[in-house]
Amino acid sequence: MSANSEAIVRQVQDVPGFRGVYYLVDRATGVAKTLTLWDDERTMLDSEEEAARIRERTAQREGQRIVSVERFEVGFSHLQP
Repeated sequence: MSANSEAIVRQVQDVPGFRGVYYLVDRATGVAKTLTLWDDERTMLDSEEEAARIRERTAQREGQRIVSVERFEVGFSHLQP
């Protein structure tokens, strides 16, 4: 994990209900998506103000722009041990 990625995780990891984060990048196009995981819908919604500040600061610092923010419920999950 890069120093920048670690800084982002440090910012969000103390937000109540935070469970994890994925940063997905298509290196050919430069398109990136961040997926954060929360205990439940309530903690996700409660985090939105702080998450918006973190997103804006990070995008500005990295010269990126936020195109959209979407919310999904996990319908199914399976990770290999």
